[in-house]
Amino acid sequence: MSEIHPTAIVDRQAKIGSGVVIGPYCVIGPDVSLGEGCRLHSHVVIEGKTTIGKGCEIFPFASLGQIPQDLKFGGEETKLVVGDNNRIREYVTMNTGTQGGGGLTRVGSNGLFMAQSHVAHDCIVGD
Repeated sequence: MSEIHPTAIVDRQAKIGSGVVIGPYCVIGPDVSLGEGCRLHSHVVIEGKTTIGKGCEIFPFASLGQIPQDLKFGGEETKLVVGDNNRIREYVTMNTGTQGGGGLTRVGSNGLFMAQSHVAHDCIVGD
């Protein structure tokens, strides 16, 4: 069973795996999928077409799945896919892809993303 703090805002369409913990003041959008056993500390924002694998731990003020920081982006449907067992520390940002770059930003499994790091649109990191 998952645990969602009463101050978190989780869209009814979001897919939440078993054993997920969502901390205070998190925001989870409708097209988000959180894998089994993920833990979101307070103030995490995950939006866009974003899939987070199993066992990931995401620390305060991380922002995942926002639109790419690219002036050519015109609102196309793009996505972010994050693998299993990643540690995503404070203030990390990961953006969705762009149509020109294949529409996907992909992060592999078992990574550590240190505080304030950024995974830009269209990047493929690990795996």
